[in-house]
Amino acid sequence: MTTSPQTLTVDQALTQANAHWNAGQADQAERLCQQVLALWPGQSDALHLMGLMAHAYGNLDVAIEHLRRACQAPRAPAIYQSNLAEMCRQSGQLVDAEQAGRRAVALDAGLVAGWNNLGIVLQEAGKLDESRTCLERVVALEPGYAEAQNNLGNTLKRLGLLEEARARYQQALDLVPTYAEALSNLSNLLTDLGLHDEALAYARRAIEANPRLSDAYINAAAVEVARDRYEDALRWVSSLMIAVPMHAGALGVRATILRRLGRLDEALADARSAVAAAPAPGNGEALNILGEVLQAQDRIDEAMAAYDSAAQLPGFGREKALINRGVVLMEQGDRAAAQTAFEGVLAQYPRSASAWFNLADLHDFVPGDAAIPAMEALLGPGGVQVQADRTALHFAIGKAWMDAGDPERAFSHLDAGNRQKRATFAYDANAIDSWFSAIAAAFPAAMFARPRAATEGSERAVFVVGMPRSGTTLIEQILASHPAVAGAGELATLQTIVQQGGGYPAIVQQFSAETEVALGQRYLGAVAPLGGNHRRLVDKMPSNFLFAGLIHRILPDARIVHVRRDPADTCLSCYTKLFTREQLFSYDQIELARFYLGYERLMAHWRAVLPADRFLEVCYEDVVADIEPEARRLVEFCGLDWDPGCLDFHTTARTIRTASLNQVRRPLYRSSIGRWRAYADHLGPLLETLGIDPAAAPAVAPVESVAATRATKAAAKRAQKPVAGH
Repeated sequence: MTTSPQTLTVDQALTQANAHWNAGQADQAERLCQQVLALWPGQSDALHLMGLMAHAYGNLDVAIEHLRRACQAPRAPAIYQSNLAEMCRQSGQLVDAEQAGRRAVALDAGLVAGWNNLGIVLQEAGKLDESRTCLERVVALEPGYAEAQNNLGNTLKRLGLLEEARARYQQALDLVPTYAEALSNLSNLLTDLGLHDEALAYARRAIEANPRLSDAYINAAAVEVARDRYEDALRWVSSLMIAVPMHAGALGVRATILRRLGRLDEALADARSAVAAAPAPGNGEALNILGEVLQAQDRIDEAMAAYDSAAQLPGFGREKALINRGVVLMEQGDRAAAQTAFEGVLAQYPRSASAWFNLADLHDFVPGDAAIPAMEALLGPGGVQVQADRTALHFAIGKAWMDAGDPERAFSHLDAGNRQKRATFAYDANAIDSWFSAIAAAFPAAMFARPRAATEGSERAVFVVGMPRSGTTLIEQILASHPAVAGAGELATLQTIVQQGGGYPAIVQQFSAETEVALGQRYLGAVAPLGGNHRRLVDKMPSNFLFAGLIHRILPDARIVHVRRDPADTCLSCYTKLFTREQLFSYDQIELARFYLGYERLMAHWRAVLPADRFLEVCYEDVVADIEPEARRLVEFCGLDWDPGCLDFHTTARTIRTASLNQVRRPLYRSSIGRWRAYADHLGPLLETLGIDPAAAPAVAPVESVAATRATKAAAKRAQKPVAGH
């Protein structure tokens, strides 16, 4: 015979309520708790159980309210405070979570769950040293607690202690081999270490262990993003979003991928959705992603507002937001403010490799500069362990030693940085050689004798192409200083259109005149918002040299400006830069030289088949030697009247995002011409492959001057004219 609810004591009712809850009978458990609270409104045990039930059913705000009331009881157990801390953390209330967590361990110093929950709260608040202390106490009290080992691994990872973190994740997996969260976290760590194949394997294992673990899909996508395999990354994100369409992390990752692919409108929609879906009171990472998309769209005020919001939030979005603010200032040409911003980041985060990397680009180092040993220390024992950060530091220190006049030390770091970067991706130089040949073969001279596509408005487009670091940014800046010209920077638009069309260049043979017009209109429509009311719009993606023939077919009235520079200077400049856009050929001297030679062959083909009124070549060295005639030639080629503002290009206020953004803010200087000679001893494989003998090479850069070429051709033309008789 069951006892009537009316005859139960409070203790009996609570005992039965817990039994019902543990048996999965939530309705009966809740009714009993309500009866207890009707008799005793502040009864802490009933409130606590009501809170646990509300939390289990996703009613986090209701759960927290019950727990808060439960914890007000004079003799409420420490575990109630600990549970309140965890629920507040889940709702983003980190200050309240920390207070509850500290009360819990003050009440019971041996409460393992209390120290664990407090450690997680402090981790998310960015108080990593305290978090580590808490979690080390947990594993000391209970070494077999796999979750605590995993949590400690997370804190150690955020401290940059990757090998120690890896050991903790492994301990968690030794205890529970199918622990999905530890598998996923280890995947993320291995990506940071540059071990991409292992990282993807662990992400797959995590998904097998728990197909509903969102982070595992995001970490799998992160592996592919790190390898520039964006379509593969999108597939992982899509797999997650089938089950969770509004997952904030997935939306953020997809926004980042779409931004890198140049699909900015789609990226913005996802970034805004990520911010809306992020847990209250906001998510710093989502706001940073939103800012990066807005920044890519030149919506600078909105981007800065997003970064400012992210910088006000606790956790790990703050450092990134402050760095992003500095990058915006640098892109806008405010060198002093940018340098101050990065120095401010380093004052708070002295181990920030990203801040050091950006600061190095702004700073002119001198012998004895204190910043150099500060950066070098981060590569030593106890320094940064994230592989991408170490690579960035090597490039920054290499630049510093070049500034300071020590090539030996400079190249010890540059070679190390290039080796590390090269190890992160696959690259086949032979395949690229074959591809260059296939492109030339796909565009024979006969193709350009065919009727051209009637693409309306194509005269608006100006393409500046060439090798990276050849002077393309300088040429764009000169043109963009003309009031009728908008400089759009390096656009991925054409590359995206080509990729979506199928295998290039084979697909070109299938293009009809209608297809060419459609492709041209698609390009013009995509870039139109960037041009405003300007008559010309410059797309300065250097690698569009691959598509010069296609450009002329789909945009017959577009102008193509090819910028040439001394081969050794160009390649040296590539080798000393860690590019934000992937230039996979540039991280090995032989591969870099082979790519350059292939580029030269292809440009020789375009020179032979493209009409002179649509294809212009400019020599960087000629521009530096005497800017005005070259600038006038550029402006005339674009069908515009001369404007003297083009000579003051370094004062033009506009966003620049290329690796040359700091150089083109200065007046022209000659120090970069023939620069390779000072480093010839360290460029042996490059020079040999290029066919340059440092001892035999003339003091003047061995690139055929465009001005000299014009003069030679003019003289030859005059010599061929018949001489009039007297």
